[in-house]
Amino acid sequence: MSEPPKIRVESFSAAFDGREVLRAISLEVQPRERLAIIGPAGGGKTTFLRSLNRLNDLDGGFSHTGRILFNGMDIYSRQTDPAELRRRVGMVYAVPVPLPWSIYDNLAYGPRLTGIRSRSRLDEIVETSLRQAILWDEVKDRLDELATNLSGGQQQRLCLARILALDVEVLMLDEPCSGLDPISTAKIEDALAELKQRYSIILVTNNTKQAARASDRTAFFLMGELIEVGPTVDLFTNPVHERTGDYITGHFG
Repeated sequence: MSEPPKIRVESFSAAFDGREVLRAISLEVQPRERLAIIGPAGGGKTTFLRSLNRLNDLDGGFSHTGRILFNGMDIYSRQTDPAELRRRVGMVYAVPVPLPWSIYDNLAYGPRLTGIRSRSRLDEIVETSLRQAILWDEVKDRLDELATNLSGGQQQRLCLARILALDVEVLMLDEPCSGLDPISTAKIEDALAELKQRYSIILVTNNTKQAARASDRTAFFLMGELIEVGPTVDLFTNPVHERTGDYITGHFG
């Protein structure tokens, strides 16, 4: 018997000050899958991500219609605590923003906020999250150093580890490799391949080659609409819609 989707989006539209940015998006995110979202700039990809953990609520003039269900619960219902939702549906941004503290404290901060005080438990969380982000071997002897001393690629993996240190179920990444070199990009992609064994992963990328490498399914967004979604290999080799093929082959974008 198949598992229910981790996230179900039902005819979801989003607008800012009455200007529609997303139109009637219906999409499911399955447990333990990597879903890539591709499409030209301005297509609504980031707005879609920010809708999934209600970060758009922080922007004035945001409105929406339709529903988004997380584990079967409407995330826009009055019963949903947005702060708790954001702990469980975590987000990594294009530019890493380490806190101006040690590597250790960057990772222990979130668990401490949830009430964890045991040093041994915090040590375990720090090591586990760094291992999951493929960063432990590089920093295990530097945990007391400032996180800002890390390279850009290491800082991005630290931000990923910081999300993993919480009670996360879904990982969302918005162009996480846009400023990284190929080696750092490969380490992020390797981490995602391992992490999908435990988490649902949504990766927004303007790099179609990355989407082809690092996802199980791919969704193509264009001007606020979901044009096509399907297994990555099918979408890249035999797209249903002509506009999808045109984008993938570089005719526009």
